[in-house]
Amino acid sequence: MISTRLVAATEEAEDLNPLVPHTAEIILGLVVFALLFFIVAKKIVPMFEKAYAERTAAIEGGIEDAQRTQKEADEALAKYNAQLSEARSEAAAIREDAKEQAAAIKAEARAEAQAEAERIVATAHAQIEAERSQVIAQLKGEVGSLATDLAGRIVGESLEDDDRQKRTVERFIAELEGSAN
Repeated sequence: MISTRLVAATEEAEDLNPLVPHTAEIILGLVVFALLFFIVAKKIVPMFEKAYAERTAAIEGGIEDAQRTQKEADEALAKYNAQLSEARSEAAAIREDAKEQAAAIKAEARAEAQAEAERIVATAHAQIEAERSQVIAQLKGEVGSLATDLAGRIVGESLEDDDRQKRTVERFIAELEGSAN
């Protein structure tokens, strides 16, 4: 009996040990764990996977959008730089054209001014020549009348006859021109 008591006490002592779980508890714990694992695997993990996939898609979409936007910005910058370069070259061409037009206008104005000056000089020469001829004719007339008056006084006879006076004046002027040359 002592041995049965000792065995019973040993079994009882084993049953009373708080560190060793009972078999029913182990089975119940495994069943609850399996049930929890099944619920988590079927319900919660797919929600996490879905959220993870959505976040990944959003991040990748954001990266793609950023890359597309960067590409569009680069294209717009290249287009802007091309337009700016074209505008600069066009402005340079316009400046050169304006310089050429200014030089042409300047040369044309200078040529017109030179032509006008030459015309004015030619007109002045013609006017001077006409006035000179008029003055010479007037002087010839005055010299002729003075010469006929003087000749009439010297000769003592009147040279009032127009034909005679004219011949005498012309002869006198011809002799003056001959001696002047």
